Amino acid sequence: MPLPNFDQTPIEFGQPVPQKKSTEVLDALFHRRSAPAPTLGLPAPTEEEMDLLIRIGFRVPDHGKLGPWRIVRFTTESKVELVERLKVLAESRGDKKAVGALQKLSIPPEALLVISSPVFPYKKPLWEQQLSAAAVCQTLLIAAGALGYGANWITDWYSYDEEAQAILGLTEGENVAGWIFLGTPTEAPLERERPNYEARVSWWEG
Repeated sequence: MPLPNFDQTPIEFGQPVPQKKSTEVLDALFHRRSAPAPTLGLPAPTEEEMDLLIRIGFRVPDHGKLGPWRIVRFTTESKVELVERLKVLAESRGDKKAVGALQKLSIPPEALLVISSPVFPYKKPLWEQQLSAAAVCQTLLIAAGALGYGANWITDWYSYDEEAQAILGLTEGENVAGWIFLGTPTEAPLERERPNYEARVSWWEG
């Protein structure tokens, strides 16, 4: 699909950034819903759209301007190879559940791996750097939805397993912030139960 018609002229460092009201953004956020990974199919975002998604993802809050994250992309062939290597790892342990979990990785046509890559020594708190990586994941979900695609943010066992992390190329101090799976939903996602407002919101009373 053609990219949305909006000004994509880069803004130079130090220049004012206009803040714009948008009821469309509010509506999209209010009705945002992740699409289950197994329901994601073709068409997937185009190369131009993927480039736009990643550039938008980079515009998250980032205390200290450290960029404490990185994104790994996959071709169709490299994703198949990754799934196969993870499958061999899971089968070597006799873990059928772990093998089955790889469907979420294999089915969606496009995937982005967002890695929390904190800057050492900690010029800013580690937790804040990790939160910035999480913000990249959330922003990618929102931007994908704005382009008309379905998206899902997961982790699963291959995000935390040390041998799997080595296959993914993580270095010391890095962690998987999330996998962002992208595609076109083959069925509409169903609404889920949401937290009770009164139970989660309170006034500070000193």
